[in-house]
Amino acid sequence: MRNTPSFMDTIWAVAKGYMPKVLQARGWVLAGLIVLPCAILLLVQALEGSYNPKNALEVYHYAYGQIALPILALLTAPACISEDMEQRTLPLMLVRPAPAWALPLGKGLLWFAWCAVWLVVIVALMPLTGLSAVPQKMMALVLVFWGQLALASVFLLLFKRGTLWAALFFFVWDPMVTVLPPALQRITFMHYLASLSASSYSKGNTLHILSQTQITSPGWLAVTVLVAFGLVAWLVCGLRLMRSPIGLAGREAEG
Repeated sequence: MRNTPSFMDTIWAVAKGYMPKVLQARGWVLAGLIVLPCAILLLVQALEGSYNPKNALEVYHYAYGQIALPILALLTAPACISEDMEQRTLPLMLVRPAPAWALPLGKGLLWFAWCAVWLVVIVALMPLTGLSAVPQKMMALVLVFWGQLALASVFLLLFKRGTLWAALFFFVWDPMVTVLPPALQRITFMHYLASLSASSYSKGNTLHILSQTQITSPGWLAVTVLVAFGLVAWLVCGLRLMRSPIGLAGREAEG
């Protein structure tokens, strides 16, 4: 009789088995998406012959915080488990006895680590553009991506149009942080990005006249919230997977 692999054994086996897929086209597209904003800023500043820290801050908070990170989460989340359900390959993952609830976290950690490495490398290069407080900004981007990836994965597993709901949260709700009352600001990723990076940026759009006083959370609290939220979200993904009819896909899996 075979012993059931432990939680950590399952995480390691899944990550090791799926590593080659991370190095395929999708992985390099994600890497290119992370590199692109910084590369464009460096090129523009080199052509102008000047380095404006304000431009670096705009790229960090707007190009990365409001655009690149959500796109990364939306492109990466399907690879964490929902694609296996849709393509009917999930039963192949369950041939060996293993805790099924650990599978989404195993794949999610792999994609998270790949994108996190590129985010760290790029932010480490951004002092060349005039960006300051680099260690805090590295941690902020990585932890916010951790939360966004987990949330997008939950939406994909819980809702038929999960990608749409995740996109609405990232691109409609999050940017409204400047006009939300303090209590609701804490339910946005942009609040935690600003709190951890010790900086903020506003484009001064038409919502500027409705702006509310922006609050900040202590660094330790922001880290705790993002890490805990991600872990809880992955746990929800695992529980949802355990309750899903294995072998069915698409509308069949929804009843």
